[in-house]
Amino acid sequence: MGFVFSLFKMVSVLFLGFLALNCFTEFGSNAQVLPDSEVETLQTVFSKMQHPNASRISPTFCSETSWNYTISDLVESSIACDCSDANNTICHVTQILIKGHNLTGILPSELGNLTRLQVVDLSRNYLNGSILSSLSDLRLTNLSLLGNRLSGPIPPEIGDISTLLNLVLEDNLLGGSLPSNLGNLGRLDRFLLSGNNFTGRIPESFGNLKNLTDFRIDGNSLSGRMPDFIGNWTKLSRLDMQGTSMEGPIPSTISELKNLTELRISDLNGTSSAFPNLEGMKDMKELVLRNCLITGSIPANIGEMTSLKTLDLSFNRLTGQIPGTLEDLANLNFLFLTNNSLSGEVPPWILNSDNNIDLSYNNFTSSAQTSCQQANVNLVSVSSSAANSDSAPWCLRKDLPCPRNPDHHSLFINCGGEATTSVDGDDYEEDLSNSGPSTFFSSANKWAYSSTGVYLGNEGAPYTARTSSAVNGSEFYKTARIAPQSLKYYGLCLRQGNYKVQLHFAEIMFSDNQTFDSLGRRLFDVSIQGQVVLEDFNIVEEAGGVGKGITREFNVDVNGSTLEIHLFWRGKGTAAIPNRGVYGPLISAITVTPNFKVDTGNGLSAGAIAGIVIGSCVIIVLLLIILRLTGYLGGKDNENSELQGLELQTGYFSLRQIKAATNNFDSTNKIGEGGFGPVYKGVLSDGMVIAVKQLSSKSKQGNREFVNEIGMISALQHPNLVKLYGCCIEGNQLLLIYEYLENNSLARALFGRDEHRLTLDWSTRKKICLGIARGLAYLHEESRLKIVHRDIKATNVLLDKDLNAKISDFGLAKLDEEENTHISTRIAGTIGYMAPEYAMRGYLTDKADVYSSGVVLLEIVSGKSNTNYRPKEEFVYLLDWAYVQQEQGNLLELVDPSLGSKYSNEEALRMLNIALLCTNPSPTLRPSMSSVVSMMEGKIPVQAPLIKRKDADRDARFRAFEMLSHDSQMNVSIHSHDSQGPRSTSIDGSWIDSSISLPEETQPHSSSRMLLEKPLENN
Repeated sequence: MGFVFSLFKMVSVLFLGFLALNCFTEFGSNAQVLPDSEVETLQTVFSKMQHPNASRISPTFCSETSWNYTISDLVESSIACDCSDANNTICHVTQILIKGHNLTGILPSELGNLTRLQVVDLSRNYLNGSILSSLSDLRLTNLSLLGNRLSGPIPPEIGDISTLLNLVLEDNLLGGSLPSNLGNLGRLDRFLLSGNNFTGRIPESFGNLKNLTDFRIDGNSLSGRMPDFIGNWTKLSRLDMQGTSMEGPIPSTISELKNLTELRISDLNGTSSAFPNLEGMKDMKELVLRNCLITGSIPANIGEMTSLKTLDLSFNRLTGQIPGTLEDLANLNFLFLTNNSLSGEVPPWILNSDNNIDLSYNNFTSSAQTSCQQANVNLVSVSSSAANSDSAPWCLRKDLPCPRNPDHHSLFINCGGEATTSVDGDDYEEDLSNSGPSTFFSSANKWAYSSTGVYLGNEGAPYTARTSSAVNGSEFYKTARIAPQSLKYYGLCLRQGNYKVQLHFAEIMFSDNQTFDSLGRRLFDVSIQGQVVLEDFNIVEEAGGVGKGITREFNVDVNGSTLEIHLFWRGKGTAAIPNRGVYGPLISAITVTPNFKVDTGNGLSAGAIAGIVIGSCVIIVLLLIILRLTGYLGGKDNENSELQGLELQTGYFSLRQIKAATNNFDSTNKIGEGGFGPVYKGVLSDGMVIAVKQLSSKSKQGNREFVNEIGMISALQHPNLVKLYGCCIEGNQLLLIYEYLENNSLARALFGRDEHRLTLDWSTRKKICLGIARGLAYLHEESRLKIVHRDIKATNVLLDKDLNAKISDFGLAKLDEEENTHISTRIAGTIGYMAPEYAMRGYLTDKADVYSSGVVLLEIVSGKSNTNYRPKEEFVYLLDWAYVQQEQGNLLELVDPSLGSKYSNEEALRMLNIALLCTNPSPTLRPSMSSVVSMMEGKIPVQAPLIKRKDADRDARFRAFEMLSHDSQMNVSIHSHDSQGPRSTSIDGSWIDSSISLPEETQPHSSSRMLLEKPLENN
């Protein structure tokens, strides 16, 4: 028996030793693992949220760094654990932060089973369902669900989470009354409820939240008076109560909030009241009391708020003069006092100010101004005494009287867009003026607009919008004028009578998909001639979706000579989707036509006039046809006229000058072949060296791209863009004159012939990468014309004498403002550089350029061509090989061997990770180019997500691209390039430069298309 027992002990020891060895082998000597139950819970949670990597969750979840990365301020993933149990070997998840990943599942109840969880931040996704009472079982400090599709009430049990410091529920679909239990959250610091559908009163128990520093409840339909207990929130630094529908007055207890730096209250109901006591709030930076029924004068002690940047007291009933103390506010950038009854003289310091100031619609008794827009000061209808002055401009007077006999009877405005003709043949005038926070603009005394307000959280946001996406309806739906608060359009000098007013709308700033970008809600009011005709108007709901045009029609009497259309934001809807500053009124076009017979005053009937006009037109057309047939009118002359009529920010060169500079286009001066034909080096008479791009008469790209290239490049000036000096349009010659870049293209420098290659050290390569990124950031985000290049590659990056990178060849560029361009919407780019969604679906955004720049970045670091380098047969592109090296942890294997050891491993890894991040198959996960610049400069961290390829779908996308490349080459002939760079094709023409143009009817399909439609998995 003793022997058996001893044998049993020996076997047990050996077995336990085996288990220990197995655990050591699997998890390491210091393994920190999650309990199996927690792994199961996490897998369920992530699966229900439809996280693409739910299946990757394993016991070593806490030690896997791939879950922690920051792509931008809006896209982030961070998982934290507490591994202090069982001698630091057992872990529990304490934080789940997944922001901006567009998760489309539900908020899972199983979150309540993660008992150690302290932080849940699922902001900016697309999660459905409701907030669950099971969360009350957790000791959360932070619960942030901002920007989802959560509905229903807030469970009262949330008030039991006594540890909660931050409760952020903004921009959802939550509703019902606010639970009084939330008043038990005595430690609460930030309480954000804006952009929901809450109703009822704010519970009295909220007065117990004495640790609040930030409370926001904008845009909810609450009732009752503003509560007195807000005076208990003495630690408050920010209070936002815009558009709540509550009744005034602002309670006197607000005077207790001495720590306020931001106070925004608007659109109160009820009776008028005096200006609230804000004395002692010396740290105030943003003060908005708009449409709050405030009477009396502006307190002089506002001048003691020395940090004040924005003061908005518009749409109240203020009287008296502007206090002189406001002149001392050195930091004041925005002053909005429109629509009050202020009087006295307009202070000289305001008229001489560079700040954005709106004094429109007041009762100033005298003024020295001679126009309605003086610098950034809006003065429309500012003076009551101007009516008695013959010398005062008409726009200073009340009701904007016509300075002559009214003679207009119709109006067609393409708001925020170019002149266009509707399908009915009506010519809509352009409305392209640069607006701003305080703007009045008049178009030939026929119509005008006045715009007021600055966008919250995004002072630099534009005041027009446009889209390149398809819009259901007329062309004018692709553009719009927008405003953060108030937008007034005026029809001027209209004859008296009844008019049909048609207001055209289309929402073009939200996405039409299941992403966070589609969750915005824009609500605003519209009044005509002072009468509200649309209240809480929601374009998307009324039109039935994003990008769909809708018209609202009204019959309006014009008894004077002015028609006023007022669009006004009352604080409703969302204000930060898809970005901060997307809210307020939006209008696409305005049509005004008479409901009366127009008397032309010349004694002829309308029928007679029509007959004369039609007859004249017929005669003119016949004459033109005869002249054309006899050769007196030539097509080329018309083309020349079209081109010479362009307004270019360039110089004009004669053909004689260019011939002299290039020695009559001598072949020895030919330095390349571009999409329009050959490119020559030339020297002007003053010694300036130039590059001349000559439009080939055989080029199928044609004159419209030539026009496009002139128009775009002449408007762009940036150190990392090739400079256009001018053009020559003479006879049948169409020429562009550029700056000459001494070191030719990046492609030739990296992988051209031996005699053309340059030795590029690491610091130079970094400089080139940063230059490309800065140039694209300018095109996408900084230039007046937002441009998608569409064909970024090494051959389209030129190098000057100091090896600075300059982006060239905008012949294929596609303006975001699509109607500004003469180029068709066909696919244009280079195989191997085109983003997958653009190559196969024609889906074009600036993220297509981001993808292409990532490929070029990879080429710069590796010194190898993406399309010509294949280390093994199974790899289609250099990028394919890079994914494998990343999976194996060998990214530095990609670095150009010619660099030896003369480079920084850290910098090389950063550049390679940025390249892989930019080439993510999902465009939404690619960063913006401005973020890429910041990553390259080391200002923000970067960690590229791991892109794995399924074994069952091995290399599907890459095989498809190879098939596409092969199929394309079956239809073209080969033209070799001096640079020996990547080859490319044009299905509808011969080899041109290095671009491919795929008309929609010839885009690949069948097996190639099916393979490409199956995306890579982000694992």
